[in-house]
Amino acid sequence: MARKSRKESAQVMVQETVSTCRAAIYVRLSVEDSHTHSASIETQQMIIAQFLECNPDIQVYDTYIDNGTSGTTFHRPAFQKMLSDIESGLVNCVIVKDLSRLGRNTIDTGYYIEQYFRMRNIRFIAVNESFDTFAPEDAHAGIIIPLRNMINEAYALDIGRKIKAQQRQAMKDGKFIGSRTPYGYLKAPDDCHQLIIDPVAAPVVQKIFQWASEGAGLNTITVRLNDAGYLPPSHYKNTQGIITHENLMGNGNWNTRTVARILHAQVYTGDLVQGRTKIVDHQQVEASEMEWTVVHGTHEAIISHELFETVQRILEKAAQQSKEREIREYTPNILKGKVFCAHCGGSLHRQRNIRKKTEGVYFYDCLTKSRVSKEKCPGVYIREDMLLDALADMIQNTLETALGSYSLSLVELPQQATERTDLKKKISSRRQEIQRLNGLIRSLYENLIQGILLKEEYITYKGKYESRIEQLTGEVADLEKGLKALDKQIAQYRALKRDSDDLRENRELTAALIDRIEIAKDKQITVHCRFENEFDSCEEVLNRCKNM
Repeated sequence: MARKSRKESAQVMVQETVSTCRAAIYVRLSVEDSHTHSASIETQQMIIAQFLECNPDIQVYDTYIDNGTSGTTFHRPAFQKMLSDIESGLVNCVIVKDLSRLGRNTIDTGYYIEQYFRMRNIRFIAVNESFDTFAPEDAHAGIIIPLRNMINEAYALDIGRKIKAQQRQAMKDGKFIGSRTPYGYLKAPDDCHQLIIDPVAAPVVQKIFQWASEGAGLNTITVRLNDAGYLPPSHYKNTQGIITHENLMGNGNWNTRTVARILHAQVYTGDLVQGRTKIVDHQQVEASEMEWTVVHGTHEAIISHELFETVQRILEKAAQQSKEREIREYTPNILKGKVFCAHCGGSLHRQRNIRKKTEGVYFYDCLTKSRVSKEKCPGVYIREDMLLDALADMIQNTLETALGSYSLSLVELPQQATERTDLKKKISSRRQEIQRLNGLIRSLYENLIQGILLKEEYITYKGKYESRIEQLTGEVADLEKGLKALDKQIAQYRALKRDSDDLRENRELTAALIDRIEIAKDKQITVHCRFENEFDSCEEVLNRCKNM
């Protein structure tokens, strides 16, 4: 079922006098506001703190801060957390510095003020506007609030357009506007829009272009960089404190994609090329070359224009040769994503040796040694036909062991039928007991009304019966779970039996049986099958049910 929005699920609640005001302090700062001191996080908190000093009856539950989030959207982490606390009844008052801090979207901001907060009896206070939904004098605000929200929304759109215009002009002026500099450059200490050469990384860039100009391919350059011990760009910037999030760090090795990106970057000639992407429908997409902003001679070059053009011609020639190469369609790879190197843990790459007289021979190869570093892995190579043949025997033996280790076979199905009958009887008897106890609870209430039972007796017996009902309800749930586990166990057994028979007769491997394959240099194969522990969880559930 689709999740309903808070707008749809809002229920009208009767307004009550709130004796304790538990306030949520909401503070927001967006990119367009960051240049304004009056909108800073500290200033907003100070203004609200001064307001609270004059209103000691308001108790602060928590402060919610969204830093760097636009007011045109309400998908903000702190704002959503505040709404969750409102729904949980922890907060009954929201205080902001002004209406623009709540939001700059006319429709949604009006919804939260005029409907969401009022329906939940949430007091809303905007300090600078002296607006308080619990103040009688603000009863006429039905016209003023939408008007203010429209002004705030228009302001946000105008500021957004101005920021984009400033960025476009900065690019035309040859100013670097990126958050992180290209590998090989740093930002000038006195001007964040000016690139200066990084004395540590720039020589590495020069080596990369020199090797490429001498005819070294991407793989060769990558291996040289890793063997030399040069940190890749993400890890190098981590040492500078520029990149800190682990998701941006990579695996610590240079790769061909990173090398190719550097070799295609005109920035190393002293030219700035910016605006290569744009935002369309809130998504970042590639811009056409005609839309790029190119400014020459904006910073010191790491390589010459002549060297850059030489490398581009070599790269274009290699790309053209690759396109002209005859492409023969590969056969389906049934082990895709399942074969790994036992030494470095990398995925084995499926390749093909093309032969003139016979069909091509497929094999799996670890690329770490040839593409990352010779020291990272001893190397693994195995022919696909040999691997599939070995896997068929290994999985057949594992299947037979798994099937034989449990008391499940087609011959023993009558026993399973008996167990199903026992489980159904236990479920039925407990449901009848629950029904009987519910009847006793109803009779208790009648006896209380007629004066047969005292109130204390009624409470004691009712609690005893309800406790027993709760216990029985839990047992019914466990027994039903056991019944489903039994059915699942039988179905799993039959499916594995079919797979085992097919594998024995046709030698056709079912990839769904395999979770992971690890291969060592000496061609030692380790297989992790998905069915090895297939029955364990079922057996655990069934054993609990047998003792109930």
